[in-house]
Amino acid sequence: MKAKRYNIPVEAALEVIGGKWKCVILCHLMRGKKRTGELKKLMTGITQKMLTQQLRELEEDGIINRIIYNQVPPKVEYELTEYGWSVTGILESLSAWGLQHIERVYGDKSAVLEENILNEQ
Repeated sequence: MKAKRYNIPVEAALEVIGGKWKCVILCHLMRGKKRTGELKKLMTGITQKMLTQQLRELEEDGIINRIIYNQVPPKVEYELTEYGWSVTGILESLSAWGLQHIERVYGDKSAVLEENILNEQ
């Protein structure tokens, strides 16, 4: 199998954490284990199908663990792997830059930033 080629390293990073939802999922998992339903409630606008797809891709890339508890009804939780924790600095930097951008463009962040546990500062 021929190795994949990238123009710059950021392409490799975006292949794993890029897209609209993966970084948001990871930001929530930085605050602890979450069940699928918890993530769905925290992420208004994401469909169940998209959430499931993004979780599977993050698991395949070794960024998150899927923990299955042997009980009835079944319980599944997601958490960051050790490798997943290595991306948290990038996410914190993106969040800080995003806040600066919002304030620069819109002035008052409360005008455009949803109420969310991750936005409490």
